Amino acid sequence: MLDANSITLHRSGSGAPLVLLHCLGVDHRFWDFAAGLAGERTLLTYDLPGHGACPIPSARYAIADLSAQLVGIMQRENLGRVSVAGISFGGLIAQHFAAHHHDLVDRLILIDTTPRYTDEMRVMWGQRAAAARTQGVAALVAGLLNIWFSDACLARNPPAVRYVRRQLARTPGEGYALACEALAAADLRDDVANIRAPTLVICGDDDIPSFLDAARWLAGHIAGARLAWLPGARHASVLEHPDRTVALLREFLG
Repeated sequence: MLDANSITLHRSGSGAPLVLLHCLGVDHRFWDFAAGLAGERTLLTYDLPGHGACPIPSARYAIADLSAQLVGIMQRENLGRVSVAGISFGGLIAQHFAAHHHDLVDRLILIDTTPRYTDEMRVMWGQRAAAARTQGVAALVAGLLNIWFSDACLARNPPAVRYVRRQLARTPGEGYALACEALAAADLRDDVANIRAPTLVICGDDDIPSFLDAARWLAGHIAGARLAWLPGARHASVLEHPDRTVALLREFLG
């Protein structure tokens, strides 16, 4: 089990709570672009295990453990129902949480994520975990940026790209590797059928093909789900289109 007490929860704004779960290799500041929602929502963010200021776990964990940790945070903070948004790694946590805790979830937003990685990508996660342990995450940054951002966005080098580049380089190799192994082992396809919350699926339309397929699969297998594409964006689609993303979230959350 992962300890909820190891998590520092960051709050901003007022209104109905929205939990924002970041992706692999960064920290809670990934969601700074969504600050405009604080006028109508209480935004709740935190660093996932082995990321940012959160300690590196002493053993391997699974997506279900991260979901249970979120339940523990909510109990600790006396939170009732929340809306949850997760991107990539955070999106798997959000899927599991929504599937197993219907009474805690108001609305669900899944961004550039999948219920299960392809066999090829599962092998890749093992290789990436090994590289993070032996070389450090900094050695992976150049290749990761080309997956996260379009060529045009990288050429502009906006603050979002600089933040991701800097944060990836700071992420501990073991913290990154443990997350890679959790992603490689995850298979939430059966869980997805149990999601009942109104759901919005968002994906960059220039993400890698398996994520495009996953976005369509999630939208087709979650009852009543909506699918929105962010044009010309890759895996960090919401950072390439922050204003459009905030507008989509505001419209969906009501």
